[in-house]
Amino acid sequence: MLTGHQLKGSAQPLAAAHDVAMLDLDGVVYIGGTAVRRAPESLAAAREAGLRLAFITNNAARPPAKVAENIRNLGIEATAEDVVTSAQAAARVLAERLAPGAKVVNLGAAGLREPLEAAGLVPVAVDEDAEAIVTGYNPELLWKDILRAAVRIKDGLFWVASNTDMTFPAAYGIAPGHGVLVDTLRRFSSVEPVVAGKPSRPLLEETIRRTEADHPLMVGDRLDTDIEGGRNAGIDTLLVLTGVTGLEDLVAAEPQRRPSYISADLGGLLETHPAPETEGTTARLGGWTAEVRDGELQVTGEGRPDDWWRVAAAGAWAHLDATGSVATIGAQAVPPGPDADGGTVVSAS
Repeated sequence: MLTGHQLKGSAQPLAAAHDVAMLDLDGVVYIGGTAVRRAPESLAAAREAGLRLAFITNNAARPPAKVAENIRNLGIEATAEDVVTSAQAAARVLAERLAPGAKVVNLGAAGLREPLEAAGLVPVAVDEDAEAIVTGYNPELLWKDILRAAVRIKDGLFWVASNTDMTFPAAYGIAPGHGVLVDTLRRFSSVEPVVAGKPSRPLLEETIRRTEADHPLMVGDRLDTDIEGGRNAGIDTLLVLTGVTGLEDLVAAEPQRRPSYISADLGGLLETHPAPETEGTTARLGGWTAEVRDGELQVTGEGRPDDWWRVAAAGAWAHLDATGSVATIGAQAVPPGPDADGGTVVSAS
């Protein structure tokens, strides 16, 4: 399914071209406690068109039922069966390695304990006999337990980490994520864990297994987890611009972090996706032309904002692949963001 270094085209709306949309949550479906603009109605329309929705998260602390409740509170239909977490993926990794009834040290919260038990494994404390250890975000974790876990991992206990996210958005700002603990344990033990969450494959593979997807689509706002994770799993990806990725990130994307499709928001599930035409390091689409002059990306013309982003990415990537250097964006103005109508015609000079 991977398409090399450039964007794909789809003559069908993505909701018709794929059977399951695997949706990242923060920055895609919601931001904080608020639904992303157009997310509820876009997802409802995509479901009506026959697309199954799966909500996937690297967060291993919250059980699927709680995640689904939070989504429903935003006006989006969701059940626990629609949610797949990195904790469930971690439990699958362990269950495939260990015999039923095996004891596993749980250095995570309740969201990690439940899938371990559901997989037929026995969660135990850090000082008990065990065949493996699994770690996840747990704000109540004690330093003495971290010390004991570090020594046991160094001594050879098999280790699965739910994710390696270095940060997460807390109510009081961007806070250290589980990846900080993983980094601490890794540095001390010189052991690399098996990672369940994005961009590693287990979470996406678990989602595909649960949904029985034949042609899934990974939808996310982050190049380094969502898009790279989708490419690692060999599936198409849609980047939405409602989260953390901006123009500077997009033009610098290496091939493994380049999406198949780009859209302002989840409305892109309901649209066709024309692919830019490239000639050398120049890209054209829908009235826009992008090229890199003296190392700086320049986009001229007029057309739809989504096509602007597509042609900007295509031109910048062609330049990066040809020269090995990332284009600067200088004073390049971007079209109206996701708060504007995706069909609006804008112009640039």
